[in-house]
Amino acid sequence: MKQEFQIRLADEKDEEIIAASNRAMAQETEHKDLDPKVLAAGVRNLIRHPEYGFYLVAERDGAFAGSLLITPEWSDWRNGVFWWVQSVYVRPEFRRQGVYRRLYAHVKQLAAERGNVCGFRLYVEKENAAAHRAYETLGMRQACYVMYEEMAEKKEQAN
Repeated sequence: MKQEFQIRLADEKDEEIIAASNRAMAQETEHKDLDPKVLAAGVRNLIRHPEYGFYLVAERDGAFAGSLLITPEWSDWRNGVFWWVQSVYVRPEFRRQGVYRRLYAHVKQLAAERGNVCGFRLYVEKENAAAHRAYETLGMRQACYVMYEEMAEKKEQAN
């Protein structure tokens, strides 16, 4: 009999699998090949600096099933924090088994405990219809915003 999925905060022992999962997600959803060294440093820095955010990990019987990243954004309009859901990845063999549903429920539980979280946001590729359905099923709706970005000049970053 399979156990229920267990959700926990990621720690240093999860860095390698999270980096590999994030790389797989970028390849699968955006056809981007992320630099493994930069990605590993990014995951490591986030885990070592909780002010940047946190990862949650889903496991079943000790096996990594998936993860997601939460990063905070202060909203002066609401005098509260939005939690951005990012880097969502569920290993193929665990898909359609409720992994993301469990991760997101845990996010909402943590937010309720903190008391200053005013909402949850994420961005998703326009063409990723399966992800759109999953997020809508859990109560999210498409926002009225269009996202723009400009990358800053690359500077040497400390690990």
